[in-house]
Amino acid sequence: MKRLIDVLFSLSGLIILSPLILYIAIRIKTDTCGNVFYKQKRVGKYGKEFYLYKFRTMRADSDKVDLLTYGGDDPRITPFGSFLRKYKLDELPQLFNVLIGDMSIVGPRPEVKRYTDLYTAEQRKILNVKPGITDIASITFIDENNLLAAQPEPERYYIEQVMPEKIRLNQAYISSPTLFNYLRIIALTIKKIATR
Repeated sequence: MKRLIDVLFSLSGLIILSPLILYIAIRIKTDTCGNVFYKQKRVGKYGKEFYLYKFRTMRADSDKVDLLTYGGDDPRITPFGSFLRKYKLDELPQLFNVLIGDMSIVGPRPEVKRYTDLYTAEQRKILNVKPGITDIASITFIDENNLLAAQPEPERYYIEQVMPEKIRLNQAYISSPTLFNYLRIIALTIKKIATR
């Protein structure tokens, strides 16, 4: 049932938002050098890696400097990229990830292997479900970049404080993966983005 809803939502989203997706793609291509899309290996269900797609919001090869971004004034982020990130529009290509079955609309946000390798046996249980475009942790930490920017050791803070709390929130969702919770998280995500 959930897979059917994922397919219907992602397909409908791609069709309805196609003019916006096309505009964003053209704008990225004309504003900066590099690919329109950014792809990165993430860890999905049962620990299987897949390529997650986003609109590119940073200058080419910026992820070779650091995997995390810190604050809205990170010099690697382009001006248009900053706008896309603020309203989560850079995540739209993940509708393709949902359509092909790598992701769900709602589920734990997928991490890179560097961080999932740090999971405890209990924390790894969140890898028993498909990762998602949004989850309750994404809503809670919608300003994560700014939070990390305020820390003297951002990555350490992420690993020791943010990541465990994200996992805890996702474990709560996994324990009650009802259609109501699925739709509730989508509604909360839209509300949170719309009020930014």
